[in-house]
Amino acid sequence: MSNSAKLTQGSTFKHVVSMSLMGALGLMCMFVVDLVDMLFLSMLGEKEAVAAVGFSSAILFFTISLSIAVSIAATALVSKAIGEGDIELAKRRAVNVLAFGIFFSSAVVWLMWPKIPNILLFVGATGRTLDLATGYLQILVLGMPAVMISMIGSGIMRALGDARRAMYATLIGGLINAVLDPIFIFAFGLGVQGAAIASLLARFSMIAVSYYGVVYVHKMLGEFDLMDFFKDAKSITVVAVPVMLTNMSSPLANAIVMAHTSTFGDDAVAAVAVIGRIIPVVFGGVFALSGAVGPILGQNYGAGRFDRMHSTISSAVIYAFGYCMVLCIILYQMQDWLVDVFNATQGSADLIRFFATFVSFSFFFQSLLFISIAAFNNLGKPLNSTLLNFGRATFGTWPLIVVFSLFMGAEGILFGQAIGSVIFGCLGLYMARNYITQLEKKETKDMVSSRPINFDELI
Repeated sequence: MSNSAKLTQGSTFKHVVSMSLMGALGLMCMFVVDLVDMLFLSMLGEKEAVAAVGFSSAILFFTISLSIAVSIAATALVSKAIGEGDIELAKRRAVNVLAFGIFFSSAVVWLMWPKIPNILLFVGATGRTLDLATGYLQILVLGMPAVMISMIGSGIMRALGDARRAMYATLIGGLINAVLDPIFIFAFGLGVQGAAIASLLARFSMIAVSYYGVVYVHKMLGEFDLMDFFKDAKSITVVAVPVMLTNMSSPLANAIVMAHTSTFGDDAVAAVAVIGRIIPVVFGGVFALSGAVGPILGQNYGAGRFDRMHSTISSAVIYAFGYCMVLCIILYQMQDWLVDVFNATQGSADLIRFFATFVSFSFFFQSLLFISIAAFNNLGKPLNSTLLNFGRATFGTWPLIVVFSLFMGAEGILFGQAIGSVIFGCLGLYMARNYITQLEKKETKDMVSSRPINFDELI
């Protein structure tokens, strides 16, 4: 076994916590900048600007989800090769996933850019909000290839167990964004477009950080060979496409929620936009679980350590419960401060308080879904992740928010989402545990059937 497979040794709980917290720092930095964007734009005293970013976020989450999907493919394929001790195969897969990501993201930008106004109309943006959202989104979408490259680089480093360097790309990108935001928004007087330009420049800065970690520190990129790329294309696609579909379901759910929220007016849309910025900052440690659990499972699967795979799932659940308990209490205590900071109107403030008081702990159950998705993506059943996440995005979202909003108004939208998270989180965890048990039984059976017959044992 290669010494690089360090996730096959030591405490699984320690690996889950360290990998999750490192990933969370990077994610939270990125989302803190989004939160600061919203804060700066709210200072303009124009609720259409805040609503515009809210509508744009539903679409941007779609593009980011595609990038995350390809990075998950990189993590799954590279971590398994590392667990098997095949470093050359890991390097070959790393460079080929990177090439796949560059081609794919460029194609998405080319297809999506001219259709942005129509997409925003579909999710409910109108009037000045539509104009502001269109300008904001048309700038930021151009940065998708940069996000794709940096996320794939981070995925490769997570596959090696180097969560600290994987964090650096988003951390440094977020810091650059935070510095440029007030300059472009206020000093240059560009408002919403200034926020988009600052974010675009920050995303391109992330490439250099990821490239340095993968190429110069770990030396994990092999030479690109077109024939090798075609050989690996099937393996990449088998993982990446279902994961893309899985991740597309989250922006689909967000779009459904935003479209239904728009029927309650701009105050409700602004509140959901603020909550959408609060969630990743507060629950960054939960969102990072998939990126943390995946490489641990991948390396141990490659090494045949099923005992550690079971332990990893249990450790992740314990970590998620403790994390959510602490952060939900903090969020409850901070709700009035959040209302004041974002200059929320009475309608928006009521929704923010309702979320902090009654809905926030549902993210523990959503974390169970993240854990199960990581298991299926990294253990050869990405289609199960797709079915689970699409189930949550459709049956676990639209009918529930429609029914509960009839009785509870806009608050029913948040409550319906929470109920969907509880149902599909519990279902996903049960399926993931059962699947790992099946893999273990299959491995044991294959080992027994392939073992040479010892005739002395038969006497």
